[in-house]
Amino acid sequence: MKLNSIIFLSLLSISTIHAAEEARAQNTIILDEIAVKNLRIQTEEAEERDFETTVFAIGRIEEIPSSRSVLSSRIAGRVSALNAFEGDTVEAGEVLAVVESRQLGDPPPSVELKAPQGGLVVASHVRLGQPVEPSAELLDISDRSKLWAVAKIPEQEAAQVAIGTAARIHIPALGDEVFEAELTRFGVEADREAGTIEAIFELDNVDGKLRPGMRAEFSVVLDSQPFVLSVPRTAIQGDPASRVVFVKDYELPNAFIRVPVTLGGENDAYVEVLNGVFPGDEVVAQGSYALSFVGGGSGMSLKEALDAAHGHAHAEDGSELTEEDSASGDPDDHGHAENSKASGALTKPLMIYAGLVTLFALVTTQMLLKRRQKESEASDA
Repeated sequence: MKLNSIIFLSLLSISTIHAAEEARAQNTIILDEIAVKNLRIQTEEAEERDFETTVFAIGRIEEIPSSRSVLSSRIAGRVSALNAFEGDTVEAGEVLAVVESRQLGDPPPSVELKAPQGGLVVASHVRLGQPVEPSAELLDISDRSKLWAVAKIPEQEAAQVAIGTAARIHIPALGDEVFEAELTRFGVEADREAGTIEAIFELDNVDGKLRPGMRAEFSVVLDSQPFVLSVPRTAIQGDPASRVVFVKDYELPNAFIRVPVTLGGENDAYVEVLNGVFPGDEVVAQGSYALSFVGGGSGMSLKEALDAAHGHAHAEDGSELTEEDSASGDPDDHGHAENSKASGALTKPLMIYAGLVTLFALVTTQMLLKRRQKESEASDA
């Protein structure tokens, strides 16, 4: 009974290996160098990393209210000189305009108007020769070395967000660049219609790339768990009920295997993988969407790729040929090749079965000999 179980498990193992080889052949996509470049394929290792739970929000870049100032005149008169215009960057104390007084004199007394702060002239309300009054604003100056990124956090998520909470901020207008910041304050009122609360993050803008009004996308970090196996979000393909990734073949160049996966949590950058890949597997992070529509790339089969890589022939499913397969007739004879393939498929399990039966016979014979020897020794005693 025990031997039958061993034989059954052995045959089952052979069947499983054969099925796995067939599945590999069906799910392997082999490309050439040109196809890899055209699809812009890039891979990234699946690894255990600190996995963050995030909440997504959208918002805008806004000017810090205390960073704006205006240039005005202390006296009534006429603008006799104007040295700055909208879009100019000015320094604190720089003379931006000269106002000629209405008092009598030859020439009439003049007053120099200096920049109250450094920054960008964002608005101009005056022209050369224009009469002005002390109540008039001549120029608006904004210090944009720092700006606010204001996120609209859904009210149901706001309770999990606190001052000091970190966030990754993506500005679509600036490409793939991502800014990191911490929550500094909340808005004073909630948006009743949208059901959101403003969360304000302060960003450095020394290079001046950020502009008020730019759209911003926020990934606000709620918590973090260590040692979570995850892959880039861009690697995940398939419909919601059947997710797959493409794993780089460990031995064949430019070959990628479609692997079903079971997913867990996800954030803005990574997705937790519960089953399907292992740490160190190289998954296609860029080009996976296009790869899911490729049916074979260069037209090279798995057999051809393995033949080229190993320097000897393989079966159509990529498995190693048996001695009988290798000794079969002319490979150009298709009918003979098919018969040889079928014969090889049957011969392998039969050979193993015969070997197990022989082993069982030897073990049984050995046990009988030992038993007779013990009986003989007992009778002599």
